[in-house]
Amino acid sequence: MLIKFVSWNVNGLRAVSAKENWRWFLETDAQVVGLQETKAHPEQLAPEVACPQGWDAYWASSTVKKGYSGVAVFSKIAPLEVRVELPDEEFGGEGRLLHLEFDKFHYFNGYFPNGGAEELDENGRPTGKFKRVPYKMSFFEAFVKYAEECRQTKPVVVCGDFNIAHKAVDLARPAQNVKNTGFLPEERTFLDRFAAMGYVDTFRHVHGEKSGCYSWWSYKSRAREKNIGWRIDYFFVSRELAPAVRDAWMEPDVYGSDHCPVGLALELP
Repeated sequence: MLIKFVSWNVNGLRAVSAKENWRWFLETDAQVVGLQETKAHPEQLAPEVACPQGWDAYWASSTVKKGYSGVAVFSKIAPLEVRVELPDEEFGGEGRLLHLEFDKFHYFNGYFPNGGAEELDENGRPTGKFKRVPYKMSFFEAFVKYAEECRQTKPVVVCGDFNIAHKAVDLARPAQNVKNTGFLPEERTFLDRFAAMGYVDTFRHVHGEKSGCYSWWSYKSRAREKNIGWRIDYFFVSRELAPAVRDAWMEPDVYGSDHCPVGLALELP
């Protein structure tokens, strides 16, 4: 059985769904669609967007701030169980994670925290420290613990916006960003450790060190037109599923957000 997954940080589903770009969803041949940064509760959306015909819809929306964060999953495959947020209540409320358990694998759709703004000293000068990096790293630690617990019963598929470019090949200007959140040593070290634990970056698994492949571009300075981007949206699978990977891709020609969709195809028995 071939299962196709796609993941897209839509940066506001109300805005994207009102654009012609949303035909992407109507035309996808994926069976599982994960969205991040929805910035909405389902009741704020048109019914055909909140719960499209032919799909089961699952939501994790922010309860701490309106118009913030949020993830959604649309699936044509019925899950055995659905869980919202991490078990650790410290990391709840921002609508950052949906966990669907399917017959043959656990699936996570995550909008992982970004590092926030850079802190300033008493003289207003940058300190090189970012306000939410400690929270971001703690969130990742809690997620890994949870994923490893789930992995004891069946393999894991993880998709979403990780807000980290792993290696120099994963962003257009690595030298200029070594002190910026998203490419800090501690962030990249986390992905090193995640990979060492047996989680496979499926895009690199399929395409090797192919360069110029990005999933996010700043809205500033025509960055997307110039392809000055970052690859921060991923599909990881636990090592047990690596032989099942048939394809992994990006869809840079899909507009409507500062991110583009990314995809994965798995061949399962």
